[in-house]
Amino acid sequence: MKTLRILLLVACLFAISQFVNVVHATYDPLSAPNNKFGIHILFPAEVSDAAPLVNSSGGDWGYVTIPIQASDRNLDKWQAFMDDCARRHLIPIIRLATTGDYFVQGSWSEPSDYDVLDFANFLNSLNWPTKNRYVVIFNEPNRGDEWGGTPDPATYADILDYATKIFKQTNPNFFVIAAGLDNGAANVPGQSIDEFTFMQEMNNEVPGIFAEVDGLASHSYPNPGFTASPSTDSMGIYSFYYQNELIYQLTGKKLPVFITETGWTSDKVSDQTQSDYYTDAFANYWNDPNVVAVTPFLLRADSGPFTQFTFLRNGNPTAVYSAYKNLAKVKGQPQIDYVPTPTPPEQNTFLPIEKFNLKYPIQSIQKVFNKSSEAFFKWLLGA
Repeated sequence: MKTLRILLLVACLFAISQFVNVVHATYDPLSAPNNKFGIHILFPAEVSDAAPLVNSSGGDWGYVTIPIQASDRNLDKWQAFMDDCARRHLIPIIRLATTGDYFVQGSWSEPSDYDVLDFANFLNSLNWPTKNRYVVIFNEPNRGDEWGGTPDPATYADILDYATKIFKQTNPNFFVIAAGLDNGAANVPGQSIDEFTFMQEMNNEVPGIFAEVDGLASHSYPNPGFTASPSTDSMGIYSFYYQNELIYQLTGKKLPVFITETGWTSDKVSDQTQSDYYTDAFANYWNDPNVVAVTPFLLRADSGPFTQFTFLRNGNPTAVYSAYKNLAKVKGQPQIDYVPTPTPPEQNTFLPIEKFNLKYPIQSIQKVFNKSSEAFFKWLLGA
């Protein structure tokens, strides 16, 4: 009997060690060679045009930012996107988005904890190309039209706090990024709140909230009017720096920065001037040691209000596209987590929270498990 207990103890310790070995946490993306060049896209099919842009001129493993709506959790579609990113050496930054018809209702719907939980389960069911799984928790909540009609820093802070906990519990490889804020928004009651006031009020609601997240998304547009030349102005392309300085005052640390939106309007700034601005910005402003990625908005818009920002016009590269492509880049070396096969492996799926009976909380189940484990190990050790 004693020999049996010893053998079982060795087996249990081995199994525990194997479990510990597969539980990882995020790593600092700036601890390895990093190609910070990226682009913002709207649809998964656009990765074929994004890769030659961001991985050009000596670059490899650039970034793509893409939104995913709560109503668009299609497993096959998004796994195909992840596979395509892996094959083309693109690092995805997934931005959570809610539902609603913005152009009819005037705003996107306000998210709930259920939305966050469903997103965490769904995104964890995908194989990601890199170890860090970059997720931006919604978009410009300091604007009412992006947050159910009225900006609410307290509610967003609570959602961000919940999202950080849920995503980390689901998989510690999730790299949780606070939403990019509209750096041109003014304090207009019921409509918008300037980004620094919004951040301060977030911290008032959840003290230390920015110490909980892994990174900061910044919409460092050249305001006012998407026309300003590169400078250290707090409303321009350098606004990320002032955001990070405020976070340092609030938490004592600075965050890795992901400039997930930026860009000049072609309605008022010529392609040549934009090209010169991008060269200046990367050389003198976005070379900040905390900047991980810069994904200008937008790769492609064939119609509508976003055409002023498009890098591809009617499917053809603009002068801005060409200039951006020709900027010198580096070969990124992210930690790789998944190499796609010709036939994607079967995926695990999760039911929405409404399908589960939550009569017995997770904590209660853990207590039962812990008591059973304690009794087993007492027997195993001969106690």
